[in-house]
Amino acid sequence: MIKRMFGLSLLAATMFSAAAAAQSAPTGFTIVTQTEDGQPIPRSAGLPYAPKNLPDRIVLTPGADPSREMAVAYRTDTAQAASQAQLAVSVDGPTLEEKAELITGTATRVDSSYGPALYHQVRFTGLAPDTVYTYRVKGAAGWSEWLQFRTAAAEAKPFRFLYLGDIQNGILTYASRVIRQAFHANGDIRLVVHAGDLVAQRDDLDHDDEWGEWNQAGGYNYAIVPQVPATGNHEYVDVLKPDGSESRKLGPYWPAQFALPSNGADPVKATTYYTDFQGVRFIVLDGTAAIDLGTMKAQTDWLDATLASSKANWNVVLFHQPVFTCARPNDTKEIKAAWKPVFEKRKVDLVLQGHDHCYSRLTGEAGRDANAKARADGKVQGPVYLVSVTGSKMYALNDRAGTQPDKIAEATELYQVVDVEPKRIKFRTFTASGKLYDGFDLERTAQGNRLSEISEPTLAARRCSGEIGPDGGRCVARGK
Repeated sequence: MIKRMFGLSLLAATMFSAAAAAQSAPTGFTIVTQTEDGQPIPRSAGLPYAPKNLPDRIVLTPGADPSREMAVAYRTDTAQAASQAQLAVSVDGPTLEEKAELITGTATRVDSSYGPALYHQVRFTGLAPDTVYTYRVKGAAGWSEWLQFRTAAAEAKPFRFLYLGDIQNGILTYASRVIRQAFHANGDIRLVVHAGDLVAQRDDLDHDDEWGEWNQAGGYNYAIVPQVPATGNHEYVDVLKPDGSESRKLGPYWPAQFALPSNGADPVKATTYYTDFQGVRFIVLDGTAAIDLGTMKAQTDWLDATLASSKANWNVVLFHQPVFTCARPNDTKEIKAAWKPVFEKRKVDLVLQGHDHCYSRLTGEAGRDANAKARADGKVQGPVYLVSVTGSKMYALNDRAGTQPDKIAEATELYQVVDVEPKRIKFRTFTASGKLYDGFDLERTAQGNRLSEISEPTLAARRCSGEIGPDGGRCVARGK
């Protein structure tokens, strides 16, 4: 059984014994070493991801109220049984440990092709808003480096977040440059949202290697900027039921790797949640569990209630399978029927998605020309639906892509930078090399949102031309 994260107040933290902290049972998943064809699953070159006696895979996540709560998950070998972090308000000299407090948490054992490892989770609570903190985590051989984060402000305040579509394939080889370009070129990113399929978790690469590459691609940025991930279908693994039929089960790495808020829909608290960050309520849904595991109604009811209770200036919903598809022949009918009416009723501002391995910005089902005319006639903007991709797996655009979305892209790795102000959202999409590809502003008015296209020049729509890709090489987008 996977144990949930245990939280302790910064001011009231007490030590757990090493034995008590390590009493988590193994996850019980079969270690997959062969593909469906019986061949060995490929490994990352050099077998670099074995657990060590120093912490790695350090990932910071926000609490439900990230002005007062953050959490960290990290991995060690089994010699470090206790889950320990030191936390202090940051100072400007090398005396961080003098006032650091020891915070303890829980550990979950995960067995992989590298052998057993412990994934530790520690929650930091009782924090002060808009304050810089520093922390480090413990391995058997010593502490990690000191890592620094800033809590959210308690009130609405401008900030910047990064939105990444499916990383999934070519994680270290290709996607890492996109992630690093995003951080390098756009300072003071305060939050990162992931639209699912962070890894492939199939036959593409050994599963532990995939998560090792995912962590390496983001590096220390994932340990100092809170991560807000949604599950995709590839975060699940296929299992056989007693009657021989197939089903899905959340893979062992997800609940071990991410210490997330536990405020989601009851049947799927490990994968649904919300966090309120400086005037934005981010709501995370699980499309796979909704479609395949019978949790659609529970998630829909929770979504409606969570939006109804929101006091945020902006509401952003994040999940994997898109309402409107840019690659597949048909839209995601179950999600479209259940969630789209809620988005419209509750006036959701942005819907961030993945899954289709193409880019689409869609401002209304009627299509690009009709939506542009409606805006020109003074009609307010409803939810803006985005689909994007960061990794190397690409799908060809469908027949609707030429007329329905406002802008599309094929065979293109992308990242999105979103600047939030109390009455304006500035959304910009960039290519892997940092070229401005798409953008719009949303302005909040008494009548509703007004969308305006940006005046800066952007690249023309990138599409394959037959077998030739938009960069002049082969077209890597395959039909879905």
